[in-house]
Amino acid sequence: MTATTICAVATPPGRGGVGIIRLSGPRALALATDVVGQLPPPRQAALRTFVDQAGEAIDEGLVLAFPAPQSMTGEDVVELQGHGGPVVLDQLLQRLLSLGATLAEPGEFSQRAFINGRLDLTRAEAVADLIAAGSEAAAKAAMRSLRGEFAQRIESLSEALTTLRVHLESSLDFTDEPLEGLALARLTEQMAELMSRLDATRAAAAQGQQLQEGLTVVIAGRPNAGKSSLLNALTGQDAAIVTELAGTTRDILDRHLHIDGLPLRVLDTAGLREGGDVIEQEGVRRAQAAMAKADRIILVSEEGNDDPELAQRLPDAVPITYVHNKIDLTGRAAGVDGEHVAVSALTGEGLPALRAHLRGQLAVVSDEPLFTARRRHLHALDAAATALAQAHAAGVAGEGEELIAESLREAQQALGEITGAISTEDLLGRIFSTFCIGK
Repeated sequence: MTATTICAVATPPGRGGVGIIRLSGPRALALATDVVGQLPPPRQAALRTFVDQAGEAIDEGLVLAFPAPQSMTGEDVVELQGHGGPVVLDQLLQRLLSLGATLAEPGEFSQRAFINGRLDLTRAEAVADLIAAGSEAAAKAAMRSLRGEFAQRIESLSEALTTLRVHLESSLDFTDEPLEGLALARLTEQMAELMSRLDATRAAAAQGQQLQEGLTVVIAGRPNAGKSSLLNALTGQDAAIVTELAGTTRDILDRHLHIDGLPLRVLDTAGLREGGDVIEQEGVRRAQAAMAKADRIILVSEEGNDDPELAQRLPDAVPITYVHNKIDLTGRAAGVDGEHVAVSALTGEGLPALRAHLRGQLAVVSDEPLFTARRRHLHALDAAATALAQAHAAGVAGEGEELIAESLREAQQALGEITGAISTEDLLGRIFSTFCIGK
């Protein structure tokens, strides 16, 4: 446990019916006693008067005490639940600081919960995901992560890897003979089964990540194609400057919106063309960099404007939605035809169809994904899958057991980064307990 006692307002800023200040640390109970007098029994609410240094009343409200380790942080925790006025909360906060508490950093309560073993990283992150959830489905998925469903999947995969490593590394360290053919074949078969389980978890995590973070969509096209007008129409704001002059947008404009409660990040970029001044050329470079990292590109053009040269500027691996803009001038009917959507950013015609199309691109097959996930989780799962595939290939090829063992170690290391549980001591403990080594 840490030596400092932290405090912070736990309710949103502004005026409200209730305002909560939370303390956590070794002096939490003592500091709260100085403010409210006698504390109630653990986990029981009691009405108390909150007083300043001179004994004058600051506020009146409920007090809850959670002695360690049965608290959210694993430390002594106290909650002071008073009225939600900013002045009152600030007075109470200053009183605690004067007694020796330290103002908490963002996320520090959850960080302490992780350090003290009350939460793994996925559950700690799920707290923020639950608060930021933009839909009922996102909230339910975040709650599943908070209850440990994502962590349980990762721990199950890591446990299976541990079993493989125990068997393999014990053979390496404690026998002079390599694995026999049948034993190696069985190990390879088990790795293949684990690869299938890992792939299923990767698919579920990708679904949860898109539900939580949404798609990143880049609006691209030639100058004056109506990209900025489309951004304004989608967001319902005058986010981008719109003129008849080519090259108005020089930098990337980043806006967030929700479609049916699901998040969408939309980037408006500089028009793609040769030439222009130094600033516009830099804008084009940034546009191409943004497209390479996007989940989808909205390529804006007018009716019938096939542009092979422009197509060569687009990244190969990023899917494209072709938006035919200015149908108020071209006469094309609004609607969706596969990956082609006809709209008028000026009149709004066809925009509901475009929104529905983008909503369909969110890879959320189920209304309630299994759990939320983040991009770092996907990267770690990809790294684990790559390492496990290398171990499997080495086993099939009959290559050295040391190579297989190293790849399995890398796979488990990657999984450990997701939950924060990375320890070689766990593996050693399993080897000695399972095989009774040291007798």
